Amino acid sequence: MDRRRIFPWLATFPFLAPNLLKAQSPQPKQKLKILMRSAWGSDDPTRASFPYVHGLALAEAGHEVQIFLVGEATYTMRKATVDAIIPVGWPPLRETMEKVVTRHIPIFS
Repeated sequence: MDRRRIFPWLATFPFLAPNLLKAQSPQPKQKLKILMRSAWGSDDPTRASFPYVHGLALAEAGHEVQIFLVGEATYTMRKATVDAIIPVGWPPLRETMEKVVTRHIPIFS
């Protein structure tokens, strides 16, 4: 008996869905302050690129990003090291670093 009642109700659902969506108010976008920290250096090029690639993606999404490098990661600030780092599956760190610099993302070490 219950199955007979649910099918007519499901048939009206497509007509109710737009009204349900209008009732929900859109959430305002919140700008986050994000600090990316890394200790990986040129011995693992993919991990060494993480703070730059992810920081760039977050900055492009509208968030405020800072990158903080410790230990071996500080060597990624040298031009010769940046030119040598080519991560797996991402563009060379040289290209990513150029975009980070143009976006004025602060880098601390």
